Parts: sequence; C-alpha cells; structure tokens
Amino acid sequence: MANFVALLIAGLATGALYALVAVGFTLLWQTSQTINFAQGEFVMLPAFFMLAAMHAGLPFWAAILVGLALSVAILGFAFKRLLVDPMLRHGVLPLAIATMALSTFLKESVKTFYSAEASPFPSIAPDAYLHLFGLSVSWQNIVVLGVAIAAVVALQFLLQRTRTGRQMQAAAQNPTVARILGVPVERMILYTFLINGALVALASLLISPIYLAKFSNGDTLGLAAFIAAIVGGFNQIRGAIVGGLLLGIVDNLSAAYISTQYRGAIPLCLLIVIILFRPNGLLGRAEERTV
Repeated sequence: MANFVALLIAGLATGALYALVAVGFTLLWQTSQTINFAQGEFVMLPAFFMLAAMHAGLPFWAAILVGLALSVAILGFAFKRLLVDPMLRHGVLPLAIATMALSTFLKESVKTFYSAEASPFPSIAPDAYLHLFGLSVSWQNIVVLGVAIAAVVALQFLLQRTRTGRQMQAAAQNPTVARILGVPVERMILYTFLINGALVALASLLISPIYLAKFSNGDTLGLAAFIAAIVGGFNQIRGAIVGGLLLGIVDNLSAAYISTQYRGAIPLCLLIVIILFRPNGLLGRAEERTV
C-alpha cells in the first residue's frame, strides 16, 4: 500500500508537469486558435537559456530569472509577432505546419550549437527523501507538485478574480462582442502568449533536473501534454489540468504494474477510449466558431 501511495504521488508530480504544458496549449487555442506543435521544444529551450546564463557566471537564481525573461520575450512575444500573426492570416493549417517546422528548427539548433549530449541541471529541491508513516517520497516530487499547484492556482486567480483575467476570458469566448464592449482583444491575446512563455519556463525548471537538459526532451513532453489537453478537453483550462494529472497517474502506475515496455502506448490507449465516449474530452464543451 505504501508503495502504491508513493507511486501515486510521483504520478501526480509528473501529471502536474503535463498539466502546466497542457494549459499552455489550451490558452493559445482559446484565444487565437493556435495549436503550437513546438510546445514541447518550448519546454526544452528555457533550460538551455538558464545553463547558458550559469556558464556566463551568473548564480542559479539569477539564471532562473534570465531564463524566465528570455522565455517570455522569445517564446511568448516574438513567437506571436514573428510567426503566429503572419501565418494565422492564412488559416489554422498553415500555422500548424509552421509550428511543426519551428519544432524541428529549435531541436536541431540546440543539438548543433549547444550539445547533443544530456547536460545535468541543478534542482530547486533537495536530493533527499521524506519518510513519513512508512512512505518514502522524493522531495523532488513534492516540490514539483507544490510549485505546479501554486502556478495553476495563481493562474486561476488571475483569470477568475482580476479585471484583466475576465477580459482575457471575454476575448477568448467572443472576440467580436468583447471588442464592442471595449476590451483590448489583441492585448489580451498577447497576454496569453506571455503567460504560456512563463509556464513553459517553469515546467522546464521543474522537469530538467529529473530528465536532464537535452535537445530531445520536447518530443515526449510535448506529445504527453497534447494528449493531456485532448483528454481533459482542449477548450477548458480545468480539463487540461485534469487530463495532465490523470495521464501522469496512469503513466506511472502502468510502468510499475503493467510493463515499462508498453508505457508509451498506455496514454494513446487512454486517448482513444476517452475520445470514443467523450469526443470533446472529459470536461470539454462543444463550440461553434464563425468561419
């Protein structure tokens, strides 16, 4: 039983990381109909921003701030202005293809200019275990789960309790009416891209000590987060959170009790089952958009 609870906590920690990245998928889709297939590489890249800052002589905490600032500026602002805005005029499909190309470009750039080898990454959590009531739980998992929960709560507070958050929701739900009511829709859309840049930087900070910093990290994480967003409901932030946590738990328990060999297939099976019975995802809702 103690082993099961420890696996459950580890699964929740993994799922919390998936949820952070999946929320970014959902935010971008809600506000601008953008499906960012480079989202996994967006999580991979901030770790290298931070490593480069540390190699330049900055302490770890300062490198974190540099990585966060660069992520918001490049993966948020520049991504929207230089890629999304020009390509979205041609439709969702050309934009999706462009983000696929961006994914390959970022991955190969890191591989070529930094290193093809995995690099160790410092952790914000102590390398120790918490022993409580017969359980041995890694502090890494506890910190990951706590920070991810805090980030999601802060995001929910922003969206539900602040004027800016309500304007962002209005811009996502009906941009035409929002403009009539005086909501600066374009600015609200930009805010979602900036928030996504911050979320991927946070996810990179939490996941890189576990999986090391390597150019291929985005492949697995991006796919898992995309599946989590679909399972939970692509147009609901709560759905992305539930989908991420569920996927993390299923992934961890299946590796422990079924087989590590089929670990990658389990999330896909879960996706197929959910889509068959709930095409909009667990918490998703049917939506109509003006074409």
